[in-house]
Amino acid sequence: MTTITRIETGARMSNAVVHDGIVHLAGVVGEPGGDVSAQTRDCLAEIDRLLALAGSDKTRILRAQIWLADIGRDFAAMNAVWDAWVPAGNAPARATGEAKLAAPEYVVEIIITAAQA
Repeated sequence: MTTITRIETGARMSNAVVHDGIVHLAGVVGEPGGDVSAQTRDCLAEIDRLLALAGSDKTRILRAQIWLADIGRDFAAMNAVWDAWVPAGNAPARATGEAKLAAPEYVVEIIITAAQA
């Protein structure tokens, strides 16, 4: 039987779950109220933190799923922050879509799957 490790677990969810060497992050949002660039930077800093807790890092990301509240308005600005953060040669598989997020003050949410180091 393989071990499942849950990181920062609450009553509703864990911020990260590790199973069989794969790290699954819950959806990460930024500080409410900022524009998409600020919220994306917040998300990516939190992703770095959670991956480190799980024994991984951004060079090990396998897949990213990004949700934007307004893809037409925010896609280019989010991509500028994302592109500066992703290490050269380590871009993951990625999907980006538009969705109504949990609260109107959130403009971006990022979900990550990564391999442990």
